[in-house]
Amino acid sequence: MCAITAPTFLRGYSVVMRRNLKRYYGAGDLHFITCSCYRRQPLLGTAHRRDLLLTVLEQMRRCYQFVVAGYVVMPEHIHLLISEPQGKTPSTVIQVLKLGFARRVLAQARRRRNPAQAILFDHIPQHIWQKRFYDFNVWTEHKRIEKLRYMHRNPVRRSLVASPELWRWSSFRAYFLGEAGPVRVNEWEVLKMKIRPPAA
Repeated sequence: MCAITAPTFLRGYSVVMRRNLKRYYGAGDLHFITCSCYRRQPLLGTAHRRDLLLTVLEQMRRCYQFVVAGYVVMPEHIHLLISEPQGKTPSTVIQVLKLGFARRVLAQARRRRNPAQAILFDHIPQHIWQKRFYDFNVWTEHKRIEKLRYMHRNPVRRSLVASPELWRWSSFRAYFLGEAGPVRVNEWEVLKMKIRPPAA
């Protein structure tokens, strides 16, 4: 059983979200998802926080039974390429992922706080994530490769590292070196329902 469950309002299957935001689920597509930190702040700017996010992502992957085809964690946002989970939607996964990570960050920050400080909530962010997230359906092999390349090159484009394999918070090393990272990549056996796997 999952340690963190979806809030009640997320448990239904939905396609149309608030304010005319449409999400298309049920066709067996992969989903290229972008989540940004609150006001694009670098709240994932430390190795510890990026590690923590990947730990939570792996827990959610196992709990909700979905495939992670690719990922990258940047200082102020994340990109994921995932399948639809068993019996839920990507919206549920993202909401629970964000909630689980935010709870852990805020709890850790409060534990480390010095009660003698004059400003009690110094360095404790009140918000971690923007409310919405971007979701693009990926239904062709061409688009899957395009999105993976985009994610894996992101740290290089941002001058965080000289080459993709040096950024350990992405799925590049799983593809390039066959390395088992903190998140299992392309574990298609987890899916019980019929879905279109990537072309060989």
